[in-house]
Amino acid sequence: MSRARLFRRVRLLRHVWKDSRGFTLIEMIVVVIILGLLAGLVGPRLFGRVGQSKTVAARAQIELLGAALDQYSLDVGSYPPGSAGLDALVRNPNVPNWNGPYLKKNAIPPDPWGNPYQYKCCPGDHGEYDLWSDGADGKPGGEGESADIASWNLK
Repeated sequence: MSRARLFRRVRLLRHVWKDSRGFTLIEMIVVVIILGLLAGLVGPRLFGRVGQSKTVAARAQIELLGAALDQYSLDVGSYPPGSAGLDALVRNPNVPNWNGPYLKKNAIPPDPWGNPYQYKCCPGDHGEYDLWSDGADGKPGGEGESADIASWNLK
């Protein structure tokens, strides 16, 4: 490559660099403000759905555990006693005609908040058995995401 040709390329690159410009501080501030407004409007709506989806998951798990309890009852002739608890769905509590495990996984899943499901039987306060989750706070009662989800009031 000749020297003259090299100088022409260098002059051309300098010309291109002089004409190109970056973003100004004002343009950057406007973009940050717009992004902040979008996050402020959309973010709370998305995060509000997280708690709602955990409540729906707890309802679904309670229904599945209830179906497993019903299958156990059909095989054994009664629901597992409160002393055996839900563990009787995955391990034989030394009863005849046990035909389990009654869950696909050989473990009782915790509720979506990581707490164990509560079980009372023979009889329960609201039916043949009571099965419930204490919600996000892990305590009886509560409102919203902390409300109890129970087998007797599933909708």
